[in-house]
Amino acid sequence: MFRRDLRPDSWFFSFLVGSLSRSLFAFAALAKNQTSKGFAPVTIETSRHMYEYVATALDWWHADRYCEQHFAQLLVEPQGNEQASFSKLLHSHHIRGSVWLNERDGVLHKPKRRRNHIVPVLVFGHKTDTKYVKVLSDFPALPAVTACAHLQWDTRTQEIATVFSYAVPAFINEFQLRGFVDEEGFVRFALIVHEHHSPYLPVFRADGQWHHFCVTWQQENGTWAIYADGKRRASASGLCALGSAPQAIYGQGTFIIGQDQDSLGGSFKEKESFSGNITDLHIWQKVLSVEQIEKVRSCWVVEQDLVFRWSSNTLEVESTVQEVTAQFLCPGPVEECRVFEVGSSGFSYASCLQTLPFICLYRKDAYWQLKKAHLESSHSLVGRVNMLAERTVIPESIFTSDVQDMNLSVALGALDVLATVLKERETSVLESSDLLSVLQLLKQVSDVEVQEGEELKMLEQLGQYYVEVTELILEEQNIETWSSVSQVIRGPMAVVELCDKMVSLLAPLLTAGRTKIMVQHGNVGMEVRKLELGKQLTSEAYLVQTSEKDSHDLIEVPAEEMQRLKARGLHKLVVKNMWFGYSSLQRCLSGTDNTVVFQDTPASDGGQKYLSTVVGTAVISTALLSDYQEISTSVRYHLQHHVQDLSNTPVGPICAFWNFSLSPDAGGMWSTSGCSVVTSLPDSTACFCNHTTNFAVLLQVYNMQRTTKEELTLQTLTFIGCGVSFCALIVTFILFLAVGVPKSERTTVHKNLIFALAAAEALLMFSELAKTNQVVCFMITAFLHLFFMAAFSWMLVEGLLLWSKVVAVNMSEDKRMKFYYVTGWGFPVVIVAVTLATSFDKYVADTHCWLNIQTNVIWAFVGPVLFILAVNTFVLFRVVMVTVSSARRRSKMLTPNSSLENQIGIQIWATAKPILVLLPVLGLTWVCGVLVHLSVIWAYVFIVLNSLQGLYIFLVYAVYNSEVRNAIQRMKDKKKALSFTNCSHPINYLSSPRNTTSWETGRPSVAESALSSPVQKDPPVKNITNKGNFGAKIPMGISSIMSPERPAVELTAFKSSGF
Repeated sequence: MFRRDLRPDSWFFSFLVGSLSRSLFAFAALAKNQTSKGFAPVTIETSRHMYEYVATALDWWHADRYCEQHFAQLLVEPQGNEQASFSKLLHSHHIRGSVWLNERDGVLHKPKRRRNHIVPVLVFGHKTDTKYVKVLSDFPALPAVTACAHLQWDTRTQEIATVFSYAVPAFINEFQLRGFVDEEGFVRFALIVHEHHSPYLPVFRADGQWHHFCVTWQQENGTWAIYADGKRRASASGLCALGSAPQAIYGQGTFIIGQDQDSLGGSFKEKESFSGNITDLHIWQKVLSVEQIEKVRSCWVVEQDLVFRWSSNTLEVESTVQEVTAQFLCPGPVEECRVFEVGSSGFSYASCLQTLPFICLYRKDAYWQLKKAHLESSHSLVGRVNMLAERTVIPESIFTSDVQDMNLSVALGALDVLATVLKERETSVLESSDLLSVLQLLKQVSDVEVQEGEELKMLEQLGQYYVEVTELILEEQNIETWSSVSQVIRGPMAVVELCDKMVSLLAPLLTAGRTKIMVQHGNVGMEVRKLELGKQLTSEAYLVQTSEKDSHDLIEVPAEEMQRLKARGLHKLVVKNMWFGYSSLQRCLSGTDNTVVFQDTPASDGGQKYLSTVVGTAVISTALLSDYQEISTSVRYHLQHHVQDLSNTPVGPICAFWNFSLSPDAGGMWSTSGCSVVTSLPDSTACFCNHTTNFAVLLQVYNMQRTTKEELTLQTLTFIGCGVSFCALIVTFILFLAVGVPKSERTTVHKNLIFALAAAEALLMFSELAKTNQVVCFMITAFLHLFFMAAFSWMLVEGLLLWSKVVAVNMSEDKRMKFYYVTGWGFPVVIVAVTLATSFDKYVADTHCWLNIQTNVIWAFVGPVLFILAVNTFVLFRVVMVTVSSARRRSKMLTPNSSLENQIGIQIWATAKPILVLLPVLGLTWVCGVLVHLSVIWAYVFIVLNSLQGLYIFLVYAVYNSEVRNAIQRMKDKKKALSFTNCSHPINYLSSPRNTTSWETGRPSVAESALSSPVQKDPPVKNITNKGNFGAKIPMGISSIMSPERPAVELTAFKSSGF
């Protein structure tokens, strides 16, 4: 483990490094002893869980790994009201003392994974003015800096010692760290920048152990901090020159380890020299975050802005400084993990390397499923594997198996034998216990810790075997086996999690000459690649050839995302990709409730009936890492459909990802958050998602409720009806503008309604032509949404206008019109704008230019429409009540002796006529749209009624409208008069004395009457009262509806001439 080249009298090195050696060897022996013998756990059953108390003491990591490999989890901290009862439960089974606890959040606040880290160690045996180490690196100017290292402090002296010093010609003490041991036994550090000195503050105990430290400083405000063993021990600001602008640490200086420079690169003093051991010094041109400092403490190097990396090749070591190679177990013995005190029902912390008993927590149904699989097992697979390997590779019982710390060689041999047995099996279907045993072995292999210096060629071969074994157990004939153990493994996506761990192990294979490692076997593939964000940025795609000829699946990070990452200051990335072709994985996911999409519910347009949702493609994933931290970025993926038995069945694609945090007991579920369909073809779908994870395309299966012929008929009727309606609306609008209809509230409302409805009908007719152009289709959808909402809003205004004629409204005409315009145009604009802002990616449907009915976007249209229909229904009901009441009173006044049948007939007609007149104008025919999914007949009724709405408006507002007809008649009379006067009396007309006489007598001639053509005023509104019982104001037109002598019909206070 160590290489020594020392003098016999090197007592200090022997003590310090020897103590490290003894602790490491002791730990290795302890771990070997812990995992070499079995033990019988104590089982405790409750109403919801099963607990296994393991009396054999293990460190926290081995305890956590033991539970995970047994398909359980380490005991989670009991909540407040459960602590006492749980402690009593353990007491009743004679369990005492302390047990390890898992964090309730599921993530330990310090890294779980320890690394065996082999590094060169510099040994400064005692204080002297000759021992030093010079860093051979050209340092740039440092506006911010972080320096980290592992350190053993010599406890024999309390004098000041300089850990490192950086000098430039302008400032000899430009950047320096020094410390001493105080009387209380703590090492105190002080930081010097620009010859300004921070106070000495305690950072760690002088106990002769290895400690990790980091110091940070930044130019802005001179802010500095000192970290020890992952925790911030001191911080402040103002460590800079006073009275001047803060300056960066100068570049091109001399960096010395172990001595204080009193001149540039020399003039060392013994009393200020360092005595102890130091290793793993790294320097960055930035301030590291707390998370990054924790990773550095765990022996991971943060690559971003690294200006000096610890290496023997970059050090000039003075001959008396001893350099040895040592193996560290990172992050070290100072980590603390949570402990449950059974006796006191309290909690405490202990070193994670301390050995304690622990408790594994099972879900009750999973535990008994696990037991059942074990009892029904024939152990044929396990026996065959162990026989070929000539040792116990897989224990016969997963309940009594121990934690096994595998190295690369052992893991490679185990998977090699297992793959051979799986391929040679006479019966291809795995037993439940066999599948669980294989998964248990895969868990152990994925936990292999690659040691530095090991043969990395074995690592790539291990990846090949791992993928091969995974592909063999995912074969479709094993679907029933996967379903039988679903409760134990928390769903089939558990194998995806294992492969994600394995692909991370392949990262050490990446070098400057080999930037991509790709492993694939059958329906499983994985890839890891190194990515440098240089000047030429292109999209990074992972392309997988599928079983179909000339087809492939791919996932890529767009070039614009790469540019965004580069702008964030990222330069080097590691990309992990995985692909799982169509196999038992997808069939298991399709056969469970986990296929239900988390956010969006299936919708139907009436032509299809939703049946189910299946996973119809491969599962593909990607992840980007920078300095071992995952980075969120958007991706695009394109997957081929693989559902052969649904070739003649309509399906709706949904872009989704597997969210492990949803429904954790089931292992997660599908979610559509942040994902949308880009393009959808019969055999494939392209998607966009704004994050990285495991993706697939879910296919919603429908049952056709309408035949192709019926769909074509409905489309033809829609086009013809919209065409007729559009032409009728345009003619009506032109008539309103051309014939001089008197201006009023009602004419303004009618014109706005006609314009909005005509624009919507025109866009609807030509929307099918824009399906192929995504941008045009999006714009047409937005305008369709706007104009249909405006049409309905003006229908609401029609109802409000009618209400103002029935019920007195205390509002001036000007204020009413402003309110009408805000309602008719402002309301739709706000709805469309808010919808686009909140659901831009989900706005348009996949197959046509209209709102996406598969998402909540459709409610931005349906919701307001339902509200408007409800209001107008109430208005219509009130109008009908008024007209029926008025018809009854009029009938009694005009025909008091009429028969009962005649009176009933009059009342029925009085009820039916306003309904027939007002129903289309108020938009109430759209209520039929709610019923289209029941039968194709309702679809025909809905299309006919609403497609001919424009024709109906033309007939009522133009053809049978007395004001329009009177205006047209006046135009005809005026034209006839002009023609008559110009032809018969071209000279004497203006000076005719008969004209004068006519005006004087007040009786103008016929010609003069035609020329003057006075505009008729609206008829006065009659107030019909009944001895105070009814005082509502009734328009003349509404009264005429009930009149038995007058067959005329008036529409919303329009005078009509009769049908």
